[in-house]
Amino acid sequence: MDLPVITDETMRARLAGVRTYTLMILKATPKLVRPDVDPIIWEHGRRNFALRETGLLNIVCPVSDGSSLCGIGIFDAEVERVREIMDDDPGVEAGIFTYELHPCRGFPGSASAAP
Repeated sequence: MDLPVITDETMRARLAGVRTYTLMILKATPKLVRPDVDPIIWEHGRRNFALRETGLLNIVCPVSDGSSLCGIGIFDAEVERVREIMDDDPGVEAGIFTYELHPCRGFPGSASAAP
């Protein structure tokens, strides 16, 4: 694979523009029993759509590999604000999800692949 050459100057210029975001890791609890919780998961998804529409949840990636990891999200908000958001999530309130939050840095305008 041929990668472009990135100079030190390019790196410094781009690193000067990084911002702080919050990485959220969503995990299943033993209460996640399907199809019993499917209506709650549907509302959790609806809320994610709304968070994306407001610009708070820049990237959301559900994980469906059968592990306890259910998804990741990148929020354009500080950790405490994301904690408030996640504590009101229908799946978290129902006890079917738990989550971890981690401050991280990224480049403004970064996004998942275009449709």
